Amino acid sequence: MKVFYSAQFVLPLPVGHRFPMPKYALLRQQLEALCPDVVWHEAPRASDGELALAHTPAYVDAISSGRISPAAMREIGFPWSVGMAERARRSVGATVAASRAALFDKSSGGIAANLAGGTHHASASKGSGFCVFNDVAVAARMAQAEWGRWHGSRQPLQVAVIDLDVHQGNGTAGIFKSDASVFTLSIHGEKNFPFRKEASDLDVNLPDGCADADYLNALDLALDELERRFLPGLVFFLAGADPHEGDRLGRLRLSFDGLEARDRRVMDWCHQRRIPLALTMAGGYGRDIADTVQAQVNTFRVALAYWHRWQNRRATF
Repeated sequence: MKVFYSAQFVLPLPVGHRFPMPKYALLRQQLEALCPDVVWHEAPRASDGELALAHTPAYVDAISSGRISPAAMREIGFPWSVGMAERARRSVGATVAASRAALFDKSSGGIAANLAGGTHHASASKGSGFCVFNDVAVAARMAQAEWGRWHGSRQPLQVAVIDLDVHQGNGTAGIFKSDASVFTLSIHGEKNFPFRKEASDLDVNLPDGCADADYLNALDLALDELERRFLPGLVFFLAGADPHEGDRLGRLRLSFDGLEARDRRVMDWCHQRRIPLALTMAGGYGRDIADTVQAQVNTFRVALAYWHRWQNRRATF
């Protein structure tokens, strides 16, 4: 399974910053030890033209040049640096590459992943909540453009975003609010950030303390509703670890088993319908960083199992 990474671009964050930057390196270490079927690829750098598919040129230039206001950077939550701007581009490039591999790679496609990504709070003209550029929004529009050229079709590729980060995907919802070719589904904490939410095509608001059984029932109903209303040709799955009961910012109560069952439901839903899936990690802010890493390792193990199913089924054709 192809996994794209940009972990070599480490943000120079001040001591005590609450964003858990070490989780990416720890996750890769664990996956290298436990998952030999992962094939690692350095993330490509998203171009200005690619970023402009979802962001205003003025915003792209402001981030790239450093001519962005201190207030805008405070909303993002990172200090500006050349490394920050480069990492943001690479994170987008990783999701573009993962979606391309899942959708078009005839030899090993079906599922591919970004080791990071899921920056769903970034809107067209600004960033927010540790999200600089919206990797899924850019990748969705790139996939649609390449699909049209590949197939010579006038009908756009239908894309679904299944966002299971604990925080609502307001940036993604805003970017696609008038785009009928992209269906945005967000299951999140009702009282959690962002406190002013954008309407997704389907929002499922969960109360504080929601645990495994109620969460999984809500997910089942949401997937049924997605299927009733929309037939995607590509799914982006934001598999946030922050619904975990040990997360500092999550306020939900999912166990490791509950998160793994969540992942299996989404991936099985896609597999049964032969829908390629691009996986991103999204948020995770465990009180113990090892909990976040463990939740994400479990997600990759599930993804690898379904990737093997894709390959085995392809071999029988």
